[in-house]
Amino acid sequence: MRVTTPRPASPIPRFLLRTGLRGAHLHTMSAAAVGLCIGLWLRAKTVDQDERGNAERRALFVGLWPPTLWLLGDSLDRAGDS
Repeated sequence: MRVTTPRPASPIPRFLLRTGLRGAHLHTMSAAAVGLCIGLWLRAKTVDQDERGNAERRALFVGLWPPTLWLLGDSLDRAGDS
């Protein structure tokens, strides 16, 4: 009797696993994005008042990345276990 492992339901985790990306990579990228967001926010405090709004928006935009990267990492971990 041959035992087969089930494939991930979504094609995205399957593709990312085939490219060599693992959940730990995305979790690390998520932590790095938090650091980048904090760095951009601190830098926004040092620019002119005219440019501060744009710099703060950039920091907020980067701040949206960590949850997405973390959840993608979790889905890869689950896909790799199955």
